[in-house]
Amino acid sequence: MPLTFAGTLDRTALHRAALALAPLVGSPEVGAAWERESALPGMTVGGVTRHLVGQFEAAVEFLGILPPPPHAPVVTLAELYRRTDWFTATVDAPENTSIRDDFDAMAAGGQQDSVAVLERSTAWLPDAVAAAGPTTYVPWQDCSVPTDDFLVVRAMEVLVHADDLAASVQLPAPDLDDELTHPALALLAVLSAQQHGATAALRSLARAERATGPAAAFQPAAR
Repeated sequence: MPLTFAGTLDRTALHRAALALAPLVGSPEVGAAWERESALPGMTVGGVTRHLVGQFEAAVEFLGILPPPPHAPVVTLAELYRRTDWFTATVDAPENTSIRDDFDAMAAGGQQDSVAVLERSTAWLPDAVAAAGPTTYVPWQDCSVPTDDFLVVRAMEVLVHADDLAASVQLPAPDLDDELTHPALALLAVLSAQQHGATAALRSLARAERATGPAAAFQPAAR
């Protein structure tokens, strides 16, 4: 069956992650490096920070679109990424560089703006989750997904970009709880298989001696 977390997710995990990430987002190390290039080439530390806190902001915004537009199909997690233009694009393609440039520009408000976005989203998130319907509309792909699956997408983005931010300022990766990390890692494994094929993903995860190369979820397979 397709990967889904509908009816099984701890919906409080994303809120706990927001609380856990506040010290990193507000840290002196992040503030001092704000304008420097991050661990993601071409993207500033400020841009990564703004992208990270934007995951909680997007959760509050999209959960509040009630009801979802009637024309929007309800899709699986795998189909959601098939509908996503940046997923199979190279890192230097416009689909990806536009995201980088947008968040670098949004970071112009400085560290305190991102701290405020995170604080505001953290405060609003529990009520937004409690009021959410069974599906959530994703405007970027003009479709809906089960709400638990939508929250796992946000969790995966949080897990990945929290590590990006910590690596950018030479701090340890944040310690987020299993209720967030396990679903996020499961989604990344499926996306790796979607990009590179199940065998390549399996060997990357379990049989390094037979791996034919990297099988990162956000690295398109060589053509």
